[in-house]
Amino acid sequence: MPEMTYRDAINLALKEEMRRDPSIVVLGEDVALYEGSFKVTRGLLAEFGEERVKDTPISENTIIGVSVGAAMGGLRPVAELMTVNFALLAMDQIVNHMAKIRSMFGGQTYLPITVRAPGGGGSQLAAQHSQSLETYFMHCPGIYVAMPATPADAKGLLKSCIRDNNPVMFLEHELLYNSKGEVPEDPEFLVPLGKAAVMREGKDLTIVAYSRMSVLALQAAAELEKDGISCEVVDLRTLNPLDTETFIASARRTGRAVVVEECWRTAGLGSDIAFRIHEACFDTLLAPVRRVSGLDVPMPYSRKLEKLCIPQVETITAAVKEVLSEKY
Repeated sequence: MPEMTYRDAINLALKEEMRRDPSIVVLGEDVALYEGSFKVTRGLLAEFGEERVKDTPISENTIIGVSVGAAMGGLRPVAELMTVNFALLAMDQIVNHMAKIRSMFGGQTYLPITVRAPGGGGSQLAAQHSQSLETYFMHCPGIYVAMPATPADAKGLLKSCIRDNNPVMFLEHELLYNSKGEVPEDPEFLVPLGKAAVMREGKDLTIVAYSRMSVLALQAAAELEKDGISCEVVDLRTLNPLDTETFIASARRTGRAVVVEECWRTAGLGSDIAFRIHEACFDTLLAPVRRVSGLDVPMPYSRKLEKLCIPQVETITAAVKEVLSEKY
Protein backbone atom coordinates (compact mmCIF):
# COMPACT_ATOMS: atom_id res chain seq x y z
CA MET A 1 0.00 0.00 0.00
CA PRO A 2 1.30 3.48 -0.79
CA GLU A 3 2.03 5.92 2.02
CA MET A 4 0.32 9.29 1.87
CA THR A 5 -0.68 12.17 4.09
CA TYR A 6 -4.04 12.50 5.80
CA ARG A 7 -4.71 15.49 3.53
CA ASP A 8 -3.99 13.52 0.35
CA ALA A 9 -6.06 10.57 1.56
CA ILE A 10 -9.11 12.80 1.87
CA ASN A 11 -8.38 14.35 -1.51
CA LEU A 12 -8.15 10.89 -3.07
CA ALA A 13 -11.45 9.86 -1.48
CA LEU A 14 -13.17 12.92 -2.95
CA LYS A 15 -11.77 12.24 -6.43
CA GLU A 16 -12.66 8.55 -6.37
CA GLU A 17 -16.21 9.21 -5.25
CA MET A 18 -16.76 12.04 -7.74
CA ARG A 19 -15.53 9.79 -10.55
CA ARG A 20 -17.86 7.03 -9.39
CA ASP A 21 -21.00 9.15 -8.88
CA PRO A 22 -21.80 12.21 -11.03
CA SER A 23 -24.39 13.40 -8.48
CA ILE A 24 -21.64 14.35 -6.01
CA VAL A 25 -20.86 18.06 -5.86
CA VAL A 26 -18.34 19.93 -3.72
CA LEU A 27 -19.03 23.42 -2.43
CA GLY A 28 -17.57 25.83 0.08
CA GLU A 29 -15.41 28.92 0.53
CA ASP A 30 -12.31 28.78 -1.69
CA VAL A 31 -12.69 25.09 -2.54
CA ALA A 32 -12.42 25.62 -6.31
CA LEU A 33 -9.92 28.20 -7.55
CA TYR A 34 -7.86 28.31 -4.35
CA GLU A 35 -8.23 24.52 -3.86
CA GLY A 36 -9.19 24.81 -0.19
CA SER A 37 -7.62 26.56 2.78
CA PHE A 38 -5.78 23.32 3.65
CA LYS A 39 -5.45 22.23 -0.01
CA VAL A 40 -7.72 19.24 0.50
CA THR A 41 -9.71 20.00 -2.68
CA ARG A 42 -6.58 20.30 -4.83
CA GLY A 43 -7.22 19.35 -8.46
CA LEU A 44 -10.99 18.95 -8.16
CA LEU A 45 -11.92 21.99 -10.25
CA ALA A 46 -9.49 21.02 -13.02
CA GLU A 47 -10.89 17.49 -13.24
CA PHE A 48 -14.61 17.98 -12.59
CA GLY A 49 -15.31 21.56 -13.67
CA GLU A 50 -17.19 24.45 -12.14
CA GLU A 51 -20.58 22.73 -12.35
CA ARG A 52 -19.49 20.22 -9.70
CA VAL A 53 -16.93 22.23 -7.71
CA LYS A 54 -18.37 25.53 -6.47
CA ASP A 55 -16.86 28.47 -4.63
CA THR A 56 -19.51 29.99 -2.35
CA PRO A 57 -20.00 33.33 -0.61
CA ILE A 58 -18.60 33.73 2.90
CA SER A 59 -21.81 32.50 4.51
CA GLU A 60 -21.81 29.18 6.35
CA ASN A 61 -25.58 29.30 6.83
CA THR A 62 -25.95 29.57 3.05
CA ILE A 63 -23.49 26.74 2.38
CA ILE A 64 -25.46 24.31 4.55
CA GLY A 65 -28.84 25.62 3.40
CA VAL A 66 -27.91 25.16 -0.27
CA SER A 67 -26.59 21.69 0.54
CA VAL A 68 -29.89 20.74 2.19
CA GLY A 69 -31.84 21.86 -0.88
CA ALA A 70 -29.42 20.17 -3.26
CA ALA A 71 -29.66 16.88 -1.35
CA MET A 72 -33.45 17.00 -1.37
CA GLY A 73 -33.24 17.61 -5.12
CA GLY A 74 -31.19 14.47 -5.80
CA LEU A 75 -27.56 15.54 -5.45
CA ARG A 76 -24.95 14.38 -2.94
CA PRO A 77 -23.26 17.55 -1.73
CA VAL A 78 -19.95 17.55 0.11
CA ALA A 79 -19.80 20.92 1.82
CA GLU A 80 -16.58 22.30 3.26
CA LEU A 81 -16.63 24.74 6.15
CA MET A 82 -13.31 26.56 6.38
CA THR A 83 -13.12 25.57 10.06
CA VAL A 84 -15.56 23.88 12.42
CA ASN A 85 -15.62 27.11 14.44
CA PHE A 86 -17.64 28.71 11.66
CA ALA A 87 -20.27 25.96 11.91
CA LEU A 88 -21.71 28.02 14.77
CA LEU A 89 -22.94 30.47 12.13
CA ALA A 90 -24.85 27.63 10.46
CA MET A 91 -26.32 25.89 13.50
CA ASP A 92 -29.90 26.72 12.55
CA GLN A 93 -29.49 24.98 9.18
CA ILE A 94 -27.51 22.10 10.74
CA VAL A 95 -29.74 21.46 13.77
CA ASN A 96 -33.19 22.55 12.59
CA HIS A 97 -33.03 21.52 8.94
CA MET A 98 -30.23 19.13 8.01
CA ALA A 99 -30.74 16.93 11.06
CA LYS A 100 -34.54 16.93 11.15
CA ILE A 101 -36.00 17.08 7.64
CA ARG A 102 -35.87 13.34 6.97
CA SER A 103 -37.77 12.65 10.20
CA MET A 104 -40.20 15.54 9.75
CA PHE A 105 -41.02 14.33 6.22
CA GLY A 106 -41.64 10.80 7.46
CA GLY A 107 -38.71 9.40 5.52
CA GLN A 108 -40.06 10.59 2.17
CA THR A 109 -36.75 12.31 1.41
CA TYR A 110 -33.11 11.67 2.15
CA LEU A 111 -30.33 14.10 2.99
CA PRO A 112 -27.05 12.56 1.79
CA ILE A 113 -24.91 15.51 2.92
CA THR A 114 -21.33 15.33 4.12
CA VAL A 115 -20.05 18.45 5.86
CA ARG A 116 -16.26 18.52 6.09
CA ALA A 117 -14.75 20.81 8.72
CA PRO A 118 -11.22 21.07 10.12
CA GLY A 119 -10.78 22.01 13.76
CA GLY A 120 -8.94 21.35 17.00
CA GLY A 121 -6.19 23.18 18.82
CA GLY A 122 -2.42 23.21 18.81
CA SER A 123 -1.77 25.62 15.93
CA GLN A 124 -1.73 28.89 17.90
CA LEU A 125 -4.94 30.09 16.28
CA ALA A 126 -6.37 31.29 19.61
CA ALA A 127 -9.82 31.09 21.15
CA GLN A 128 -12.14 31.51 18.16
CA HIS A 129 -10.28 29.18 15.79
CA SER A 130 -9.08 26.29 17.99
CA GLN A 131 -12.26 24.69 19.25
CA SER A 132 -13.35 21.05 19.34
CA LEU A 133 -17.12 21.21 18.89
CA GLU A 134 -17.98 17.58 18.20
CA THR A 135 -20.26 17.23 21.23
CA TYR A 136 -22.46 20.04 19.86
CA PHE A 137 -23.31 17.83 16.88
CA MET A 138 -23.43 14.58 18.83
CA HIS A 139 -26.13 16.05 21.04
CA CYS A 140 -28.44 16.51 18.04
CA PRO A 141 -30.31 13.40 16.83
CA GLY A 142 -30.27 12.93 13.06
CA ILE A 143 -26.60 13.76 12.43
CA TYR A 144 -23.75 11.29 12.14
CA VAL A 145 -20.35 12.46 13.44
CA ALA A 146 -17.08 11.04 12.10
CA MET A 147 -13.57 11.89 13.34
CA PRO A 148 -10.86 9.69 11.75
CA ALA A 149 -7.36 9.53 13.23
CA THR A 150 -5.33 7.95 10.42
CA PRO A 151 -4.96 8.57 6.67
CA ALA A 152 -6.45 5.16 5.83
CA ASP A 153 -9.49 5.77 8.03
CA ALA A 154 -9.83 9.30 6.65
CA LYS A 155 -10.13 7.90 3.14
CA GLY A 156 -12.34 4.92 3.89
CA LEU A 157 -14.59 6.73 6.32
CA LEU A 158 -15.13 9.75 4.08
CA LYS A 159 -16.17 7.46 1.23
CA SER A 160 -18.68 5.72 3.51
CA CYS A 161 -20.05 9.08 4.65
CA ILE A 162 -20.52 10.31 1.09
CA ARG A 163 -22.36 7.13 0.13
CA ASP A 164 -24.61 7.18 3.19
CA ASN A 165 -28.10 8.67 2.89
CA ASN A 166 -27.87 10.51 6.22
CA PRO A 167 -26.21 13.87 6.96
CA VAL A 168 -22.71 13.56 8.41
CA MET A 169 -20.38 16.00 10.14
CA PHE A 170 -16.92 14.82 9.04
CA LEU A 171 -14.47 16.52 11.38
CA GLU A 172 -10.75 16.66 10.57
CA HIS A 173 -8.07 17.70 13.05
CA GLU A 174 -5.83 20.35 11.54
CA LEU A 175 -2.68 18.86 13.07
CA LEU A 176 -3.32 15.54 11.34
CA TYR A 177 -3.24 16.87 7.76
CA ASN A 178 0.52 16.26 7.37
CA SER A 179 0.54 12.93 9.22
CA LYS A 180 1.41 9.94 7.02
CA GLY A 181 0.29 6.36 6.83
CA GLU A 182 -0.41 3.50 4.44
CA VAL A 183 -3.64 3.92 2.47
CA PRO A 184 -5.31 1.20 0.37
CA GLU A 185 -5.47 2.03 -3.35
CA ASP A 186 -8.70 0.09 -3.85
CA PRO A 187 -11.42 2.60 -4.82
CA GLU A 188 -13.93 0.36 -3.03
CA PHE A 189 -12.03 0.49 0.28
CA LEU A 190 -14.57 1.60 2.87
CA VAL A 191 -14.48 2.05 6.65
CA PRO A 192 -17.96 1.43 8.07
CA LEU A 193 -19.73 4.04 10.16
CA GLY A 194 -20.21 3.00 13.77
CA LYS A 195 -17.26 0.61 14.02
CA ALA A 196 -14.37 1.46 16.36
CA ALA A 197 -10.84 0.11 15.82
CA VAL A 198 -8.51 -1.52 18.31
CA MET A 199 -5.31 0.23 17.24
CA ARG A 200 -3.14 -1.60 19.77
CA GLU A 201 -3.87 -4.63 21.93
CA GLY A 202 -3.01 -4.67 25.64
CA LYS A 203 -3.90 -6.35 28.90
CA ASP A 204 -3.42 -3.85 31.75
CA LEU A 205 -5.66 -0.91 30.80
CA THR A 206 -7.86 0.40 27.98
CA ILE A 207 -7.36 3.88 26.51
CA VAL A 208 -10.42 5.12 24.60
CA ALA A 209 -9.80 8.08 22.30
CA TYR A 210 -10.61 9.58 18.90
CA SER A 211 -9.12 11.86 16.24
CA ARG A 212 -5.69 13.27 17.15
CA MET A 213 -6.03 11.99 20.71
CA SER A 214 -5.90 8.43 19.37
CA VAL A 215 -2.51 9.20 17.85
CA LEU A 216 -1.27 10.60 21.16
CA ALA A 217 -2.74 7.59 22.97
CA LEU A 218 -0.68 5.27 20.76
CA GLN A 219 2.45 7.28 21.56
CA ALA A 220 1.62 7.14 25.27
CA ALA A 221 1.10 3.37 25.06
CA ALA A 222 4.52 2.97 23.44
CA GLU A 223 6.10 4.98 26.25
CA LEU A 224 4.29 3.00 28.93
CA GLU A 225 5.41 -0.27 27.38
CA LYS A 226 8.98 0.70 28.35
CA ASP A 227 7.81 0.54 31.98
CA GLY A 228 6.18 -2.85 31.46
CA ILE A 229 2.64 -1.44 31.19
CA SER A 230 0.48 -2.96 28.44
CA CYS A 231 -2.25 -0.62 27.16
CA GLU A 232 -5.01 -1.37 24.69
CA VAL A 233 -5.90 1.64 22.50
CA VAL A 234 -9.43 1.90 21.09
CA ASP A 235 -10.00 4.53 18.40
CA LEU A 236 -13.71 5.39 18.20
CA ARG A 237 -13.53 6.67 14.57
CA THR A 238 -17.21 7.65 14.58
CA LEU A 239 -18.90 9.33 17.53
CA ASN A 240 -22.40 8.86 16.19
CA PRO A 241 -23.14 6.04 15.68
CA LEU A 242 -20.96 5.15 18.67
CA ASP A 243 -19.49 1.65 18.84
CA THR A 244 -20.08 1.08 22.54
CA GLU A 245 -19.62 -2.67 22.23
CA THR A 246 -15.93 -2.50 21.27
CA PHE A 247 -14.71 -0.26 24.09
CA ILE A 248 -16.93 -2.00 26.65
CA ALA A 249 -15.48 -5.38 25.67
CA SER A 250 -11.96 -3.96 25.93
CA ALA A 251 -12.58 -2.42 29.37
CA ARG A 252 -14.02 -5.73 30.59
CA ARG A 253 -10.85 -7.54 29.53
CA THR A 254 -8.40 -5.09 31.07
CA GLY A 255 -10.43 -3.99 34.12
CA ARG A 256 -9.24 -0.38 33.88
CA ALA A 257 -9.89 2.51 31.49
CA VAL A 258 -8.76 6.03 30.63
CA VAL A 259 -10.82 8.17 28.24
CA VAL A 260 -8.99 10.88 26.29
CA GLU A 261 -10.67 13.82 24.52
CA GLU A 262 -9.51 17.22 23.34
CA CYS A 263 -12.88 18.92 23.81
CA TRP A 264 -13.83 20.79 26.99
CA ARG A 265 -14.27 18.59 30.06
CA THR A 266 -17.69 19.91 31.09
CA ALA A 267 -20.39 17.97 29.21
CA GLY A 268 -17.66 16.38 27.09
CA LEU A 269 -17.90 13.04 25.32
CA GLY A 270 -15.52 11.53 27.86
CA SER A 271 -18.11 11.72 30.64
CA ASP A 272 -20.60 9.81 28.50
CA ILE A 273 -18.08 7.10 27.64
CA ALA A 274 -16.87 6.83 31.25
CA PHE A 275 -20.45 6.38 32.44
CA ARG A 276 -21.13 3.70 29.82
CA ILE A 277 -18.04 1.81 30.98
CA HIS A 278 -19.07 2.12 34.64
CA GLU A 279 -22.62 1.06 33.84
CA ALA A 280 -21.62 -2.01 31.82
CA CYS A 281 -18.41 -3.05 33.61
CA PHE A 282 -19.01 -2.12 37.24
CA ASP A 283 -18.53 -5.68 38.47
CA THR A 284 -15.27 -6.16 36.59
CA LEU A 285 -13.61 -2.74 36.96
CA LEU A 286 -10.55 -2.76 39.21
CA ALA A 287 -10.39 1.05 39.53
CA PRO A 288 -12.47 4.14 38.65
CA VAL A 289 -12.39 5.31 35.03
CA ARG A 290 -10.16 8.35 34.57
CA ARG A 291 -10.84 11.17 32.08
CA VAL A 292 -8.18 13.24 30.31
CA SER A 293 -9.77 16.30 28.70
CA GLY A 294 -9.15 19.77 27.38
CA LEU A 295 -9.35 22.51 29.99
CA ASP A 296 -12.57 24.50 30.39
CA VAL A 297 -11.04 27.76 29.13
CA PRO A 298 -11.04 29.74 25.88
CA MET A 299 -7.91 28.63 24.03
CA PRO A 300 -4.99 31.02 24.66
CA TYR A 301 -2.72 32.18 21.85
CA SER A 302 0.49 31.58 23.81
CA ARG A 303 2.08 28.30 22.69
CA LYS A 304 3.05 27.31 26.23
CA LEU A 305 -0.41 28.05 27.61
CA GLU A 306 -2.11 26.36 24.66
CA LYS A 307 -0.12 23.20 25.32
CA LEU A 308 -1.33 23.19 28.92
CA CYS A 309 -4.95 23.34 27.73
CA ILE A 310 -4.74 20.28 25.47
CA PRO A 311 -4.02 16.68 26.55
CA GLN A 312 -0.43 15.67 25.84
CA VAL A 313 1.36 12.31 25.81
CA GLU A 314 2.68 13.06 29.30
CA THR A 315 -0.78 13.75 30.72
CA ILE A 316 -2.09 10.50 29.25
CA THR A 317 0.77 8.44 30.66
CA ALA A 318 0.35 10.10 34.07
CA ALA A 319 -3.38 9.28 34.08
CA VAL A 320 -2.69 5.66 33.17
CA LYS A 321 -0.20 5.28 36.01
CA GLU A 322 -2.65 6.87 38.46
CA VAL A 323 -5.41 4.45 37.47
CA LEU A 324 -3.05 1.49 37.78
CA SER A 325 -2.20 2.60 41.33
CA GLU A 326 -5.86 2.83 42.34
CA LYS A 327 -8.39 0.17 43.22
CA TYR A 328 -11.98 -0.07 44.39
